Amino acid sequence: MWSDTPGWPVVLADGPVLLRRYRRSDAAAWSEVRIANRQWLSPWESAPPGPWEQLNSTRAYKYVYQDMRRSGRYGESMPFAVCLREPGQPERLVGHINLGNIVRRAFCSAYVGYWVDSRVAGRGIIPTALALTVDHAFGAAGLHRIEVNIRPENRPSRRVVEKLGFREEAYHARYMHIDGHWRDHIGYTMTSEDVVSEGGLLKRWHRLRQHTA
Repeated sequence: MWSDTPGWPVVLADGPVLLRRYRRSDAAAWSEVRIANRQWLSPWESAPPGPWEQLNSTRAYKYVYQDMRRSGRYGESMPFAVCLREPGQPERLVGHINLGNIVRRAFCSAYVGYWVDSRVAGRGIIPTALALTVDHAFGAAGLHRIEVNIRPENRPSRRVVEKLGFREEAYHARYMHIDGHWRDHIGYTMTSEDVVSEGGLLKRWHRLRQHTA
């Protein structure tokens, strides 16, 4: 059993985008995607010291999986494998999104972090995954506030939250140790009141895509 935490485990989907909990059998797919995207991902991620290939090997996945399983079971996070389902092709793992640092009671808040395979970037996968995650957080998970912290230089990631309507609320100087240095981050926020009148963030995202199609 993974958890009896409100809203977890769960499967979320919209069109070809599927969010599900990780499986032991994801080791090879996770490792392939991570290693193939070293240049794309490493500048933006905090990581322990060591070679990228070693930290993202199938052997390393065993420990990553155990940590995700534990944090999900204790209600600390909701780690989703982001999968793509295309006609005539098997489901494939193309990214990750995590509702982490979950705090209950009077705060009812969490942080979201995400990444996507560069080979499918620009197809709306992560905005869809983020919208699904936020709607689930504000619904079945019973949360009120979601925060996303992004390095100022990471324009693709900032575009994701900005087009979905997250508010820029803070500038965190020397916020996190990444790639050998303490890096500044911009703090973005959304609360449940921001999307309730629109029927949720996913509906906002659908309308935005229709208007820009």
